[in-house]
Amino acid sequence: MKALQFTGSIPRYVVTAALGRISRGAYWGPLSCLVLREVPEPVLPGPDWAVVRTRYAGICGSDMHLILLQQSPSASALASFPFTVGHENVGVVAEAGEEVGLEPGQRVVVEPLLPCATRAIGRPCRACREGHHARCERFASGSLSPGLIIGSCRDTGGTWSPKFLAHRSQLFPVPDAVSDEAAVLVEPLAASLHAAARALAWTREDGRPGGTSLVIGGGVIGLGVIAALRALGWDGRLIALVRHPHQAELARTFGGDEVVGTGPGWEERLADSLGVDLLRPLIGPTVPTGGAALVFECAGSRSALDAALRYAAPGGLVSLVGLAGMPKGIDWSHIWRKELDVRGNFCYDTEVVEGRLVRTFELVLDLLAGGRLGPSAAVEGLVTHRFRLEDYREALRTVTDKGSSRAVKAVFTFDR
Repeated sequence: MKALQFTGSIPRYVVTAALGRISRGAYWGPLSCLVLREVPEPVLPGPDWAVVRTRYAGICGSDMHLILLQQSPSASALASFPFTVGHENVGVVAEAGEEVGLEPGQRVVVEPLLPCATRAIGRPCRACREGHHARCERFASGSLSPGLIIGSCRDTGGTWSPKFLAHRSQLFPVPDAVSDEAAVLVEPLAASLHAAARALAWTREDGRPGGTSLVIGGGVIGLGVIAALRALGWDGRLIALVRHPHQAELARTFGGDEVVGTGPGWEERLADSLGVDLLRPLIGPTVPTGGAALVFECAGSRSALDAALRYAAPGGLVSLVGLAGMPKGIDWSHIWRKELDVRGNFCYDTEVVEGRLVRTFELVLDLLAGGRLGPSAAVEGLVTHRFRLEDYREALRTVTDKGSSRAVKAVFTFDR
């Protein structure tokens, strides 16, 4: 079968990094680390594994950071090359071991994390025992090659292929009320909901400020944070800072009270919305006198991280949801001066919602089935572009030019 793989070749990496300064197309060109090639079909490694046949596979912002060589080099220590890219998914069980408990043909989404349970580790690490699988200490141990998630592990495969492997602990049946278009969004929506749930728990601690939330970024992650905050009961003011006009429309649809575009004069407009003044230093960007109690950085860029730190209120929380890699030129003094809490959010977890423990994927599926993450048509409409795997270069060009393409979520589609 055909799969899109990241080779990890140092010569290809060096050549691509040089050519990429001239043309962005070099990152998916014939000399890049991204290669469409024939790979063997997956074989069940044990009775607690399943082969999943892919229906839709999303193109994630973290996939683009990988392809554009923007990831921290530290990520390579938690990967095994070559690996098939892709982790956003909806599919059907093609083959199931006797301990999986699902039947062939059953529609599923797969939680991509590869913690202790997937690695046949007899005594799980402390984080996994407590249900915090994203904090697992053994992503490079056990029966699998290193990999944080499917899509970075050579043994499991990834979703940018017709089939991949999933452990029984990763499999979640999709309710009939949830379409394939909504189901392929479960993974990014789970990342958004995890960040929102942790931030709301933070506000319930003694002395934490309430009031206004600022969501920076109008992609699926940012829109998902807006929808999740509303679904989890946040009734405070919610401002979205987005780049493109079509993102502004969607931010309002999913629960944003105000939307500020990042065109000329955006700082003055955002300051006005937040009710703060902008002080002018001798050199450098403006210094807001206040800001939002909760700030979610969902764009994964240097400029978004900079804005998040500057527009957080004193004593506020900056929640990092985007993947910023190794940003340069960030003024960290805002953290010190305003006594900010800065919190990283990686993937998904076991959430405490309405007094019960629930896996993030399960909660997102329940909320989607009940229409609590926005109107079904609006959620499904986030899938704006579909491509065959063979057309991956066109797909990646589309994703990197969202202003012209109006792309929100692009997916690879496979034969049903």
